[in-house]
Amino acid sequence: MTTPISSSLGPTPTPAAAGGGDGSLRKAAEAFEAVILRQLMASMRQAKLGDDIFGSSASDNFREMADARTADSMASLRQFGIADMVEAQLRGRIAGAGTGGAR
Repeated sequence: MTTPISSSLGPTPTPAAAGGGDGSLRKAAEAFEAVILRQLMASMRQAKLGDDIFGSSASDNFREMADARTADSMASLRQFGIADMVEAQLRGRIAGAGTGGAR
């Protein structure tokens, strides 16, 4: 039996443990990562090597919706690290603004 990679790496910090209250910063960082992943997947779809024999606007729409859902799921796993970096950078700015430090 195999175990998922995310469970073998250890627990991810909860928003409260990461210094957040309601987790809105974490959600925003995950949403940003999902946007980046959607753009990445759209670029990969454009680089198709042949004609799609079943191609239609309906199948394209469903494919885009599936890609969006996949990107959201991938972002929620936080395996790429984009959301973690964005969250850490924004937390640093919030902490700097809270102590009176200006950049």
